[in-house]
Amino acid sequence: MAVESSPPQVTPDGRVELSDTGPIEDSRFFNPELAPVPIEQRTWTTYNFFALWMGMAHNIPSYTLAASLIALGMDWVQAFVTITLGNLIVLIPMLLNSHAGTKYGIPFPVFARAFYGVRGANLVALLRAFIACAWFGIQTWVGGKALHVIIGRLAGDGWVKASEVGGQPWTLWLCFFGFWVVQMLIIWRGMDAIRRFENWTAPLVSVGFLILLGYVLVKAGGFGPILHTGSKLGWGPDFWKVFFPALMGMIAFWSTLSLNMPDFTRFGGSQRKQATGQILGLPTTMSFIAIVAILTTSGAQALYGEAIWDPADLASRFDSTLVVLIALISLVLATISANLAANVVSPSYDFSNAFPKRITFALGGLITGVVGILIQPWRLISDPSIYIFAWLGFYGGLLASVAGVFVAGYWVISKTRLELQDLYLDGRGAYWFNGGWNWRAVLATLVGGVLAVGGAYGGPFPAGGLIPFLKPLYDYNWVVGFVAGFLVFLALKDNTVKETTR
Repeated sequence: MAVESSPPQVTPDGRVELSDTGPIEDSRFFNPELAPVPIEQRTWTTYNFFALWMGMAHNIPSYTLAASLIALGMDWVQAFVTITLGNLIVLIPMLLNSHAGTKYGIPFPVFARAFYGVRGANLVALLRAFIACAWFGIQTWVGGKALHVIIGRLAGDGWVKASEVGGQPWTLWLCFFGFWVVQMLIIWRGMDAIRRFENWTAPLVSVGFLILLGYVLVKAGGFGPILHTGSKLGWGPDFWKVFFPALMGMIAFWSTLSLNMPDFTRFGGSQRKQATGQILGLPTTMSFIAIVAILTTSGAQALYGEAIWDPADLASRFDSTLVVLIALISLVLATISANLAANVVSPSYDFSNAFPKRITFALGGLITGVVGILIQPWRLISDPSIYIFAWLGFYGGLLASVAGVFVAGYWVISKTRLELQDLYLDGRGAYWFNGGWNWRAVLATLVGGVLAVGGAYGGPFPAGGLIPFLKPLYDYNWVVGFVAGFLVFLALKDNTVKETTR
């Protein structure tokens, strides 16, 4: 039986509040930032969630995601369909996992305790955290490059062509680290500072991308040269060989958020507000940035004879200094907004979950920033093939198996019912399992992960695949990981149910 001193309070709309946290405050698995959010503090509106997605989606990596498909040989129709379909697919597990955050007011790592155990949750939380750290580094690098171009337009060739350190101008490194410091200062002020930053930048972040598109359209002579640029892949076998791995990459781009959206929806004013905000936010904003990036890159291909997928590199070729400054300043703001929400909030909670009494939200954000540098993000984004097929595809398959466990555990096994206080108990309660670990969830994740990415090939992986006979599955990595994790965890559900309800 679950251990609790007083029953949780349930609002008319089904949200649950832990009215008395006193019995769990001494637990080593509790701190104020991991505690359930009180009902009166769950104030995020539909607009807050829409603005959050606008801020997260409208950034340079989102642009390069779409532009890279043009660089791989797709035409604008193929690229747009691939991205839109990927976003609609990933929205499903995102909304399913978001429900628990709003209902119980808990962040992602605490939600994971219900299935992996109070200790075992650190396995998936830290896996998610380190991927976010890499993304933080990537966003900071591309934002630093945009800043480097901006200053170069004002300072001249001496800045752009400065002496190199580690293969890059020392001035680029300076912009990279300066960009890093600004973000650390914002995250140090906490979650509310991030929300305020999102609210005022969200309506502005589209400006830079529209300016880039407008400039290219004028120079290219309108939409005609862009829309009539044919696919290098056609619609035959060459296209399908690229389409399915690319689709998995599109899904993987937001697969991290499909796990940790409870970090945000825990502040939701209702299930309807968070769901509506996300449905309006993710597909529309990503489709918008996709079509802008696709058309801009296709236009650049018509103008310069090559698909320039990095907007900072593209802007550096423009003649108008004013256009470059306005566009890239907007993109820099967009990148900060996206990076804070998508790549700092989650690992801050995740690192705090690993050591609740020692690591605060702010300290977790600082750790994220440091690890993001150590991962050397400039290597991950150096080539569109590595970016999509190796980086996105590999981690997408791993996280998909976790998403499968979550959906099976929360919706099928638990039927959305969690013992809220037990998520924080030390040595007892419904989620202590065996020494704080649920080996069944770990096994389901391991099986799903191996099937999804065991056959990884290309880029840093062997041409024949890490595990050759699994190579055919790698082109469908996210689907394989999700289905395998879901089914394996369900196959063990009878024993799991007995343990979690004892």
